[in-house]
This record gives sequence, structure tokens and C-alpha cells, in this order.
Amino acid sequence: MIRTIKLNKLRLSPVNVRTAPDEQLQIEPMAASIEAEGVLQNLLITPAKKPRGMFEVFDGGRRWRALRLLADRGTISDADFDVPVMVLTGNDAELSEKSTATNFHQLKMTPAEECRAFQHFIGATGDLDAVAKRFGVTRRFVEGRLRLASLAEPIFEALSRGEITLDIAKAYASTENQEKQLLVWNGYHTNYVTADTIRRVIANETMKASDPIAVLVGEARYREAGGKIDGDLFTDGNDRWIDPEIAHRLAGEIMEAEAKRIGEETGLAWIRPIASNYAHNAAHGLYRAILQQPPLTEEQAARLAEIEERRTMLEAEMEEGDLSDEAFKLLDQEDDRLIAEAETIENRPPVLPEAMKGHVGAFLLLTPQGEMRLDTQYYSEQELVIDEPDGEDDDDQGDGEGEGARERGNSSSEPKYRPEAVAPGGKPLSARLYDELSVQRRDILASCILAQPALALDYALFVMVDARTNSASRYLSSVKYGTTIRASSPQDPVSGDLPASRARDYLAEARDGLDAAWTEPECEVERFEAFRALDDDSKANWLAYIVALSLEAKPGYSNEQIALHNRLASILEIDVASWWRPTSENFFDRVNKGSILSLLTEIGGPALTVRHTSLKKTEISESCQKLFAGEVIVEPEVKEAALAWVPNAMRFLDRTSETPVDPTAERADEAPEAEDEAATDGAATDEVAPIADEELGESVAA
Repeated sequence: MIRTIKLNKLRLSPVNVRTAPDEQLQIEPMAASIEAEGVLQNLLITPAKKPRGMFEVFDGGRRWRALRLLADRGTISDADFDVPVMVLTGNDAELSEKSTATNFHQLKMTPAEECRAFQHFIGATGDLDAVAKRFGVTRRFVEGRLRLASLAEPIFEALSRGEITLDIAKAYASTENQEKQLLVWNGYHTNYVTADTIRRVIANETMKASDPIAVLVGEARYREAGGKIDGDLFTDGNDRWIDPEIAHRLAGEIMEAEAKRIGEETGLAWIRPIASNYAHNAAHGLYRAILQQPPLTEEQAARLAEIEERRTMLEAEMEEGDLSDEAFKLLDQEDDRLIAEAETIENRPPVLPEAMKGHVGAFLLLTPQGEMRLDTQYYSEQELVIDEPDGEDDDDQGDGEGEGARERGNSSSEPKYRPEAVAPGGKPLSARLYDELSVQRRDILASCILAQPALALDYALFVMVDARTNSASRYLSSVKYGTTIRASSPQDPVSGDLPASRARDYLAEARDGLDAAWTEPECEVERFEAFRALDDDSKANWLAYIVALSLEAKPGYSNEQIALHNRLASILEIDVASWWRPTSENFFDRVNKGSILSLLTEIGGPALTVRHTSLKKTEISESCQKLFAGEVIVEPEVKEAALAWVPNAMRFLDRTSETPVDPTAERADEAPEAEDEAATDGAATDEVAPIADEELGESVAA
């Protein structure tokens, strides 16, 4: 029988199955709903044994708690508020069973149902805050459900049917662009895709709001320049800046202005801004100035003596056994302060002599927090020689590196063939793209060695003999020598289909042209005898082929090159550009728009870049594929430069030659001044500067 009972006559029954804390039961949203709509479903109660006239709620505990919350706040009066109830009787076991049954079959709305519900109420009232208050949720929660409601239809339907999780749906909703949602949906709709994968794919070609460049530029300046932001309502700090080119341009202007100011203030020869917190790569090709500490002043020397004397006294006092714990702690803290002060004096920073300021420069760095800082290390474009101060004992020189000491950037005791893994403009190549370029570069060498069986034989014999006679090398042969000369397949850094290339096709054609009759017998002894019967030319061709197939692309996961490969390429005079051209598939689609525009500026100057700036990424990629294949009518010098260009990662660097092993790397018509400039600024571009013989002992391109 349904009736009403005053709220103050109700209490919670001990047999009610809802025992979770209020915060888990979401009492606040329930109270907001009751305040707006009233109690829409009656509570199940039973008469209490004591006192008479009281009733216990054995089903509807959340509604009762919500009513009590409203009464405590003064929203309703517990003495006057009528609660719709149904009175049932029975023992505790029977009542508990009824409570369990009614709660067990209550179904919570799915996220998709919530989305449509909020969409309906917002459409009716237009007041988002009122809807949020009515349902006892935050405004951001309602905004998130509305964003989900605007998902592309196939994705929303999948959410409704339970085919994707709420997290996956939120990942798709990290952008409002339904076309981008569907593009990713069609390409990544599998049972194994994760929400993080979806977010990363959607975020491609965008920039996080927390990126150091974005922090430096600031949202206001970015929007004022026409930049757009795609907000993520589900993950704080994950908004995406969808025009990263604008952000990079603004950051460049800010850092250039700051570099100019610092240069005028310090008197240094140059200040170069780089959007990184490390100057290692940018310092390639430069000489590092090794500076000495300034001598101790009389005051500093006296203070060190005072500190030593005071610490001796403190140690004597602390060794006494009658000190209280508090007294010992104070003496110990004073000793720590004195140690820190002495270390500060002894580790005083080196001083740049006034005479060197006009000859060295420094890098203006960008920290992960988006702040600009001047690097503490100084570099010179030319080797500096400064006379040692007179009257200084040689014994005081330590390792001989005084104020005029210098070190070639990226030098080491043994030259490393490590081209910078960067695209034009300084953006790092993806690991996948760098590995693919390494494999294709290896294929070019493999194709060229086919024509030199004698060289292949020399190479194979040397590797086998040297690896067997040198105990330290036998475990490193595939890395040190760059070959699996045992004829096992090389461990390529990438698997699966690779972009088509002339070198790979040539290798396949060469295999078809070999005399393979000896491979037909099933018995290995018979195959061996058949192979022995081949003439010398056929054997030599097989040798060249098997050596070509043994070549490793690169040593493991590092970005180094293999020295012997580079020497082979030098002997073969390989022109990489004649074997490999950048295409949309193998390069341009794999780097961002800013890198491509930087490359166009390098090849044809600002005029060529302006022609492409307004194009979409796909259009630029298609245009560049034709341009770098020589299929576009442009100025002769631009065409020549485009046909000669290859990424730095594709070049063979050989320390025994004066230039990278690429005859087209420097054009014959370049003036000597241009060559000198390339030699000093090569680190700032994707070109590799010539390396003089006397420099090779100190550094080879990193």
C-alpha cells in the first residue's frame, strides 16, 4: 500500500544492502535531482519495533540520505516533508532479500544515454549551469558529455552499442573535427587499439599547450597571430595547438630578439637561439672554449682558511661526550653550512677573458618550462690560440688546458660516424623514419658493391680473418664490421613493407640473373659439388651478391654509421642522389610542414618557400616529390640543388676523404666564400660541411 510518511518518522534499516560511504553512493547528485523533481519513486519501509510510530527504510537508502542532506541544509523541513513510501512487513531475512532484489535490477544510464539526455536538456533550456546544478554534476562533466554527443555518428553508435569503451570515445572526442575523427576511426578501428594511440594519432601535426614553444609564445599571442586551439575536455593540460608553424615562427622571433639583446649586452661574437635545452647537436663543427677558473682572491683565500679553522674547532666540540642532542645538532648544521660555503668558493665559475669575447659565442636555449636561458659554454667557429700567461709554472697546468685551450664539438678519442637525426629546420626525425633511411642507404651500398666482386672478396676475407684473430672483435663482428659475413640475414631496424626504391629493385634483378642451377639438388653435398663446378665468374657474382645481402643498415639502435661502409662508399664513389630521391611515401609525408618549408628555403630561398606556404601538407608533399625528381619547371640552379639533395641520414661520411661521399653535396659553381661559409655553418643545416684532414683526429660528423 502506497502512502506518505513525514521524513522525521523515517530511519535507515540495518538490513538495507546499501552500505557504501555517501561519496561512493553519489548522494549530492541524488539530492540535486530530488530538489528539482521531488521523490519520483517510493521508498520501501517497515514498522520499527521501537519506538512506536517510527519506520525503517530497507530499500531507498540513497533517497533517504539525500532527503536528510536537504533537511540538514534547510532546503526542506523534516517535520513537514511527505515522503512517498510502501509499507511492507516480514522478518529481517525477507526484507533483506527484497532490498537486494530491487537494487540488483536497477540499471545505471550508459555514457551514451547520458550524452543524449544532457543534449536534450541543453537544447530545451540553453542553460548549461542550470542543467549541471539540476543533476548535481560539474559544468565540465556536462561539457564532456556534450562533446561525446557530437562525436561522428559511427563512433557514437559504437559507444552506444558498447563496442568501444568510454576512454576510447573520449580519445576520439579530444578533437571537435569530425573529419579527423572519422579518418582515425577508419584507420585504427581494431580490437587492439588503445586510447593513448588514438590521442597520439589525432594529435599528429599539432602541438601540446604544455610544449616549451607554446609556453614561451603564450596563448594570447598565438591566437592573435591566427592560431587555433583544439581543446581537450577530458584531460587537463592536453589542449592541442593545431597551427604549430605559427607557434614556431613566433617563438623564433622572440628568441631572435632576446639573442640580439644578449649579444649587445655581453659583447659576444654571436648568440644563436635553439628551441632545445641542450646545445650538443648545434655545437657540431664548432670549437669549445675550455676556460680556467679565476685565481682565488685574497678575501676568498682568507675565508677558506677561516672555514678550515672553524671546522677543526667544531669537530673537537662534537667529539665531546657531554653535549645535548640539540647542541650537537646545531654544531652539525653549522658545519654543513661551512662545507657548502667552501665548495662554492672552490667551484667558482670560469671567467671568459675580455680578449676572447669578440671571438666566441653561446647558444640561447629553451628550457622544458618554456624559459630562455643562455648556455654557460662558449664556442668558436675557428680554432683559437691564446698565449699562456707569462711566469706560470708548467706544473700548475694540470692537463695542459689553459684559458686558450679548445675542444672540437662532439669530439672523442675515436671518430664516430653519427649524422644528426634531424630533418631540415632542426626538427628530429622519427626513429622509424631514421631506421628506414638507414636501410635504404645500406641498399644503395649493397647495389654498388655488386659490380666489384674483387672488392667484396677483399671485404669478406678481411672481416672473417680479422674477427677470428682478434679475440675482442669476434663478439662484435656484426657491429664493428657492419656485416653478417656468415651469410645470415642482417637484423634490420625495421620490419614490414618498405617504400619502393631503385636499389631494392636492382638487387632483385641481380638475383634473377645469377646461375642458380646448382641450387636444384636436395642433398647439400650434391649442391656443394654443383656449386664447385661453376666457373670463376659465376662464383664471383654469387660472392658479390651474398656479401651485398649481408650488409647491416646500422649498428643496433644507435644513430651511428659504420666506418667500413663509409670507406667502401668512398672507394665506389657512390652518388646517393642518383640512386634515391625523396618522395611523399619515403620522406615528405613523414616530416612536418615546417621542416619541408625549411628545406625549400635551403634549396630555392624564400621565393620558393612562399609558393608553398599556403598549401596543405599533402599538397606540399606532392609538389616536393615532383620538384626533387626534376619534374617541375623551375630555375636551373633550384633544379640542380633539388636533384642533388638527400637527407643527412642518407649520406656516407668518410674520414679519409675531404667531403661526404656524395659528389653532388657541393656544386662546382659555388664560390670559395660559399664553401667557407658551409664549412662553419654546416651544423645548422642538413648539409654536412667538408672535414679537413687535420680535424679528423678530433671530430667526425656526429
